[in-house]
Amino acid sequence: MKILAIQNRMGIGDMVIFLPFIEAISKKFNSKVSILVKENSKASEYLEKNKYIEKILILERNNKNSHHDGIIGSFNLANELKKHNFEKVFIFNSSLRFLLICKIAGIKEIFQYQLFQKKQQHLIKTAQSFIKKELDLDIDSNPIIELENSLIENAKKKYNIKSNQINILLGIGGSGPTKRIPAYKFLNFMKMSAKEYDCKFFLATGSNDEEQNILNEILNSEFKERCIPLDKIKIKETLPIIKNCTIAVCNDSSFSHLSAALNIPTIVLLSDTPLMYGSYSPNMYPIIPDGEETVTHNTLGKEKINPEKIFKIFKEILN
Repeated sequence: MKILAIQNRMGIGDMVIFLPFIEAISKKFNSKVSILVKENSKASEYLEKNKYIEKILILERNNKNSHHDGIIGSFNLANELKKHNFEKVFIFNSSLRFLLICKIAGIKEIFQYQLFQKKQQHLIKTAQSFIKKELDLDIDSNPIIELENSLIENAKKKYNIKSNQINILLGIGGSGPTKRIPAYKFLNFMKMSAKEYDCKFFLATGSNDEEQNILNEILNSEFKERCIPLDKIKIKETLPIIKNCTIAVCNDSSFSHLSAALNIPTIVLLSDTPLMYGSYSPNMYPIIPDGEETVTHNTLGKEKINPEKIFKIFKEILN
């Protein structure tokens, strides 16, 4: 049986969140599932050998001239999907466009969110309700990414990762400026942790100017000799390094989702992101700005993330 799942949200974190649903569909029909995702999801770097995924198809809609954009682009996509002879499709959005594309592609069984559904829905609960309604399955939100042992061991040797140290992934980047906790807050946490533990810090971030400034500030600090920057390597190579870490402390970013999916205890710093993005996995320990009862996209609380609170949870996890 040939099955397609469409997840057209942008980020790596969004893709990770949907992994349990892909797995559930695969198990239900005893068949691998192909996925249609945006290039920004970087899915091929961490899902290439996922046992529940058949093929990773890329949705090219980065700008108005993209191959799958507009009316012509919709027909391009429909024609491409038609070649795969999919029998079922699960559309994880309420877009009429994707419904019509799948019909033109000749897919017989189409399962989709209710059309024209409000956009401000709880991402995970909406997907859970969808799969419950269509397949009568209850899905736990606990994404898992598996790696080959050889990759983990190779990373351990290459980066001299010692099991008698506390190896800490610091996810210091973020997709927007309001998600990027200032460098001095990470440095305060590093000072507290290095005072009590033999620590090594792996700095994961992007190439944005502000992200690089935060990285350089940390690399120019007293902890320079304890730090290994990961900004120049691909996600695929970063994963085995993360898997060797004892614990992760991350802004809401791709690295908070990836580390939790790799079964690493992950402290998630939520300055302006809804709580669900830092609490859906049992491996996640969310921290919100001081003085706030919850957090939303309007909180703008990166200056109120408390390093002492980070260290308190850090110690609780280690002990």
